[in-house]
Amino acid sequence: MGINAPLHLLSEMVAFAQVAERGSFSAAARALGMTPSAVSRQVARLEEALGVRLLARTTRQQRLTEAGREAFAHCAELVAAAQATLQVGQRFAAAPAGVVRLSAPKALAHQVLHPLVLELLAAQPGLEVHLVADDRDIDPVREDVDLVVRITRQPPEGLAGRPLMPVRHLLCAAPAYLAAAGMPLQPQDLPGHSCLWLGEHPRDHHWRFRRGDEQAEVAVHGRYAVNHSGARLDAARRGLGIACLPDFSARAALAASELQQVLADWEFLGPYTGQAWLLYPPDRHLPPKCRTVIDHLAARLSPTPDP
Repeated sequence: MGINAPLHLLSEMVAFAQVAERGSFSAAARALGMTPSAVSRQVARLEEALGVRLLARTTRQQRLTEAGREAFAHCAELVAAAQATLQVGQRFAAAPAGVVRLSAPKALAHQVLHPLVLELLAAQPGLEVHLVADDRDIDPVREDVDLVVRITRQPPEGLAGRPLMPVRHLLCAAPAYLAAAGMPLQPQDLPGHSCLWLGEHPRDHHWRFRRGDEQAEVAVHGRYAVNHSGARLDAARRGLGIACLPDFSARAALAASELQQVLADWEFLGPYTGQAWLLYPPDRHLPPKCRTVIDHLAARLSPTPDP
């Protein structure tokens, strides 16, 4: 039997599965919208193609042969697969509805995702989003979260994901502060300045940098440490010192000349840098509500490839 032969026998396999499941040609014919004689001919064609008898018939009853029982198991799987395939279209054609729990780091959640979620809710009235702003590395399986945004240089194993956007940290200060205190020309100049740092861990005031093959680490000092980028942004605008800020937090202030970038030729190395990934448990049947959120965020944030 050629490799394409089974494709020409699909309807015969379905007819046989209905006869075996319902116990008679007439019952199978009613389910299929056919005549009993047409169903009988399809089963006969399948028996001829397989070269075995599938049904032992008498004037009063019929039963599956040993080959028929084995064939029925496979044909039943075929029917179930066909039904599942049809449900794919139904699921994706339906408007997304229900609750999606989305977790993300605080600054990214407020400054980047929040406006996009509002767009999505306006476009999808059946959708609900619970945006959880948390800087912890949340496990979506253990903590019952549908989608997790994590800033990392390497996404964790065991989760599927889509890259959303690169995240860098920049050093920024108000022009008035730099006019008074001077512009640092290298990382080693920073200890002489007032710096605004994260303050979550003991070594957060140790700032590390890279420029090509060069690396540098300096211990900075300042009067204000706060683990909220919005607060550091505000303090930098007010001239309190040089702040370490995510690029998405600093972008508007830099464009408005409220802040000026410091040590722009050096890459800041620290936590919350790398790539923002949208992560979720690997599931071949991701619900439409989750797929809608994923596609929306990816479309709005992922860089457009060059033509």
